[in-house]
Amino acid sequence: MLSKLDTVGGDGDHGATMTRAMEALEIAIETQSAKSASAMLKDAGWAVMNVDGGASSALLGTFVSGMGDVEMGEELHALTLADSFASGLRAVMRQTRARIGDKTMMDALIPAVEAFRRAALPGGTLGNATAMAAASAEAGAKSTSELITRYGRARSLGERTLGHLDPGAVSISILFAGFRDALNSIDEGGNHV
Repeated sequence: MLSKLDTVGGDGDHGATMTRAMEALEIAIETQSAKSASAMLKDAGWAVMNVDGGASSALLGTFVSGMGDVEMGEELHALTLADSFASGLRAVMRQTRARIGDKTMMDALIPAVEAFRRAALPGGTLGNATAMAAASAEAGAKSTSELITRYGRARSLGERTLGHLDPGAVSISILFAGFRDALNSIDEGGNHV
C-alpha cells in the first residue's frame, strides 16, 4: 500500500524502504547492549538512518535518535514519553523545513506529537495519550490528499498530487497506531495490564 501511494510522485519503493527501516529498528533493539532506553533509541535511530531509503529513512532515524536525547529512566511514564517524542520532533525539524501543509510526513508527525503532549499532561495515561496521538496522525495523513506537494520528488508535479495521500504521512500514521497498540496494554509503572 505504501509503495502504491509512492508511485504518484516517487519511485514506488516507500513500502520497501519502511520495511527495511522497521527491520533495522527491530534488529537494533533486539541486539542492543545499551545500558539505558535513551542509548538504545540513539543506536536504533542510527540503524534506521543507515537504511538506503532517501529522506524517509533519514528523517525517521533522526526522529528515533532524537527521542534518545531525553533520559527515559526505568519506568515508562506518559510525560517522559511526551518529552521524548518532542525531542525527536525537534531533531527532525532541524533537518527539514517541511511543516504542516507541505504534504510530507510532518503533516502526521507534528499533530501526533502535539496530541500526545496534551493528553500526557499530569494525570494522563499512556493508553489515552497514544490513542490521541494515533488519531491525530491519522487525521494529518488523511489531510494530505487535499494538499499540493511542496517537498521531495513529487513537488514538480504540482496540482497533480491533489487527491493523493502522502506516503510519508501515512507511514507516520501507521507508526503511531503501532505505538498505540503496543502501549495500550502497559500501565504507568511499565507493567502489562
